[in-house]
Amino acid sequence: MRSAIALAAAAALSLACAAIAQEQARPSGYLDAQTLPRAADILPPPPAEGTPRDAADRAVFQATRALEGSPRWALAQNDVPTAPAAMMENFACALGADLSPQTAPRLNLLMSKVGLQLGAQVAAVKDVFKRPRPYLRDAGAICVDRSRELDESPDYPSGHATWGFVNALILAEMAPERSAEILARGRAFGESRVVCGVHSPSAVEAGRTNAAALVAALHASPDFRADFEAARAEVVAARARGLADAGACAAEAELVAKAPY
Repeated sequence: MRSAIALAAAAALSLACAAIAQEQARPSGYLDAQTLPRAADILPPPPAEGTPRDAADRAVFQATRALEGSPRWALAQNDVPTAPAAMMENFACALGADLSPQTAPRLNLLMSKVGLQLGAQVAAVKDVFKRPRPYLRDAGAICVDRSRELDESPDYPSGHATWGFVNALILAEMAPERSAEILARGRAFGESRVVCGVHSPSAVEAGRTNAAALVAALHASPDFRADFEAARAEVVAARARGLADAGACAAEAELVAKAPY
């Protein structure tokens, strides 16, 4: 009898995982054209060329080239990948828990859906402002290989900064007891783009504003709220398990605590 129950439970779990995998393979967003925030109507225009704010952005780019080869530069390189699995790793220390698409499939699905819409939304507003990336205006090393795709993707707002702070806001709500650490890591994730030399401080700040607008809109979606609650249960379970290896967390916390510019 117990064997039959175990087999039935295993079959049910297998079907549930298969359903999640199928949904992940074809994710659809939570917001429609009416509810997706129009970032171009929310964000201020980027600093005009020759203004004090523009000059400050350029000065930060030049000053942060001195970070090449430093531990903060290495963190900026670490922060380049943006797949949900990479973001789970990036926030592990701040969250105090190990997460992966395998252990947190609902969180992975939720972030995949959010990321799908975020990418399109950010690309649309970049195309409105068309601000060149910092390294196209001033000479200096960047922490990634240059490419035509990167060159042609404008600076403002930063998609990475938007994405990092969206993750931070969502995870902080799921684990409020770690909210300070999570939000600080989200801030640092955006700052990594300035260290990397591929975004200006203004673009990173605009990304955080854009992230707040997106998360506020997401909470109005019943589908998002349902997926959020399912994902929160995974985060709570992961928090109970803790981190398998917290050895590198102290070094990361020290880097996050210091402003790189």
